[in-house]
Formats: sequence, structure tokens, C-alpha cells
Amino acid sequence: MGQERIYMDWNATAPLLPAAREACLTALDLPGNPSSVHGEGRRIRTLIENARRDVAALCGAASANVTFTSGATEAANWVLTPDFRMGKTPMTIGHLYISAIEHPAVREGGRFAKADVSEIAVTPAGMIDLVALETALAAHDRQSGLPMVAVMLVNNETGIVQPIGDVSRLVKAVGGILVVDAVQAAGRLPLSIDALGADFLIISSHKIGGPKGTGALIARGEILMPSALIRGGGQEKGHRSGTENPAAIAGFGAAARFAVDNLDERMSGVSALRDRLETAIIAAAPDVIIHGQGGERIGNTCFFTLPGLKSETGQIAFDLEGSPFQPVPPARPARSARATFCRRWGTIRAMVRCGFRSGRQRRRRRSVAVPRSLPRSRRGAGL
Repeated sequence: MGQERIYMDWNATAPLLPAAREACLTALDLPGNPSSVHGEGRRIRTLIENARRDVAALCGAASANVTFTSGATEAANWVLTPDFRMGKTPMTIGHLYISAIEHPAVREGGRFAKADVSEIAVTPAGMIDLVALETALAAHDRQSGLPMVAVMLVNNETGIVQPIGDVSRLVKAVGGILVVDAVQAAGRLPLSIDALGADFLIISSHKIGGPKGTGALIARGEILMPSALIRGGGQEKGHRSGTENPAAIAGFGAAARFAVDNLDERMSGVSALRDRLETAIIAAAPDVIIHGQGGERIGNTCFFTLPGLKSETGQIAFDLEGSPFQPVPPARPARSARATFCRRWGTIRAMVRCGFRSGRQRRRRRSVAVPRSLPRSRRGAGL
């Protein structure tokens, strides 16, 4: 029999939950357009609105403030724009400030001109530099429009939780707008858009066990909204035109509901497994550097450095034990989002950077096997 494998890259995508799959299949069997007023259309509309309530509950938001998109990337490109409306009144956002470790969907700056996007450094601890952010906001040209700050709540590589409360206080002190990328936090931390002090949250279905191809932008209220990115038939209150994807949205809602109902049990168990994994890695390679270990992290992510070990060697060793993960590829740093992240954080390139981003496996007794060959590979590897 083949070796049973443990999927270890949940921050890239989580396995589809059975409840989400069932919800998708149920929706696929229903005829009707959700914009139609006949019975079939109303039934599909009800399914979408139920999912909207479930996604809102995941984020501590009102369901009226949830807009479905094709994913987090679309949501980021929609909300990161200089063109906003306060009710019916146009307003301008003058400049976008992002942290140096943002996901490419945010780092590209959406619809802002490149000259209107500034990058804020991060500290050696892997968190946004609050002093640098405060300095940048103090120098913001108010004549150009309001400042916007976009920061992730949880880093997808390290699992480090960013100080969003402190960021929010700085942003609100200058009357700015705060966009929080909560893609990696959803289903792993309790979420509340009000408690975070955010104006907008971005989340993704497939990171919480829903289907790929849908996500959402969650607003704090209904008055302040970005100009539409996709125009047409006026779906989603005119914010995002195009017939909704009922199957994907239904699966998204089911995954959100599962995340709310199982958050504490899932993450306490995963945190314990991660701690066991890190203990085993330290025993096998005592000079390992586990980033963020002394700070607040989500429970499913371990990001570590093995000095002197080629990334391919470490990856192959773990893969042979049935635990696939993605290292930083040293050969093509310019083409790798993960390598770009490491450069911007300031980690040393002459190291292998390995990330385990796991979740609660269905067979709970399985644990990751740390390769016995790891210490030998480390000693014998060249750069």
C-alpha cells in the first residue's frame, strides 16, 4: 500500500469540507437565476442570503455589509482604489500605505498609481513597524485626499499576528481608512470587524475549507464604499455586477458556519500538534530558527530556518516522510512571492526557509514525521 500523506499547505488552500461539498452539490441541482423573481429564482436567492449571514457571522459583521466576489484578489483590487463614495458623494483617497510583507494581491496596490503607494517596513519580529507607519501618516498630504492603510491580520508565511488594534488607532487618529486582509485569520482566530477597528475585511472561501472561486469584502457600514470594479447588471447592490455563483457561495457559507462552530476545538488541537512538531524539529536540528515563536501566532503555521541546508534537501526529506510543504526556492528569488517576502522582512537568504501551514486532519492520530536524515542533510549540505 502507498504511504498515507499529510497535507501541510493549508495556507495555500484548505481541503474542501464535506459540508461545503454537500452545499455546493445541492446548489448545483437548483435551477433559476438569483435575480429572478419567480419561485426558482427566490429559492436560489434565499440560499445566497443564508450564506451571506453565515459569512457575516464569521466576521462579526452585519450581513448587509457582505459583498461576494470571485475571491480575495478581486476584493483587494476592488477596495484598494482612490475612488470612494460616502453615500452619493464622491471622495478621494490620496495615498495607500501597505506593510512590506503583504500578499501580492495587496502589494500590487489595486487601482492606485504606483507613485501613490508607499511600503511600510516591518520589524525583525516580523510585524509592521508602528513608528514607521505613524511617521508616514504624519507626513501624509491631506490635500491629496484621505490616507488608506492596508495590512494583513495574519501573515500567510509566518503565521504571525499583526498588531491591528495599534494600527487602527494610528489610522483613525488621522481620519484614514483601514483595510485588513483577514484571509489567513478567518477560521483560525475570532474575527470582529468592529473589535479590530477596520473599515473593510477581505476573506477567501478556499482558505477555510470552502470551494475555490469565491470570497468577500466585508464593510463596517453601508455608507462608505469603493467605486465598483465590475459594472453591469447591478448585482450585489450595484457593488459587484455579474450573476452570483450560487454553488460556490453556498459552499463558502457552509465552511464559514463550520469555522464558527468549531473554532476553539480545531485551533487548540492544531496548536498542540504544531508545538509537538517544533519540539521534534529542534531535537533533530538544534540550530533551527523558528520565526515568531516568542510572539502571537496562529496555531497551524510553523515557519523555520535551517542554516546551511539547501531548501530542496529539506523539502525532499519531509516529502519522503509523507509531509509535503513549500520551501523558499533560492534559485529564482525574483519570481517567488515567498522569496520576495523573505527579502522584504530581511531574513538571511543563505538559509532554507520552510513553512508548514496545516490544519486539523480528518485522521487525528496521524502526526508529521520529522525525517531522521535531517541532521545529516544539514551537516553535509552546501549552498
